[in-house]
Amino acid sequence: MTLTSLSPEQTRALGLRLGRLLKGLDLVCLYGTLGSGKTTLIQGLARGLGFRGRVMSPSFGLARAYRGKRWSLYHLDLYRVDPGETGDIGIEDYVGDPRGVCVVEWPQAGLGYFPGDRLEARLSHGREPAERRIAFRALGPRGREILRRFKP
Repeated sequence: MTLTSLSPEQTRALGLRLGRLLKGLDLVCLYGTLGSGKTTLIQGLARGLGFRGRVMSPSFGLARAYRGKRWSLYHLDLYRVDPGETGDIGIEDYVGDPRGVCVVEWPQAGLGYFPGDRLEARLSHGREPAERRIAFRALGPRGREILRRFKP
């Protein structure tokens, strides 16, 4: 399923809808170039999980945890991680916590540590400066359930 967002506000609104569908142990992997809207989508997703504070990319710290009213959100950014280093950063602590949802930007380095049941989203720039295309793909039964419920 591919959706188009025409503004950061629409991207956040999509994230909000998605966040309301997620529960503990869910994993969402986000692919896209710098500035494609990954963190903007996560800002909305955090709102859907009940978090009301500021959400920023953890690019220099690898991970941020946000405590929402419904679930915790573990926001990982593996941009600066080499695949050989991934086992040293404790990814399994975030992905395996039943009290939280894990969202990973630049997940390529951690693919060997992630469960096969997940939702993936590929974000890309559109024709207009604020336009973004978001292509969702479900892997596994829970991923398919989320995507089925998320359809507009």
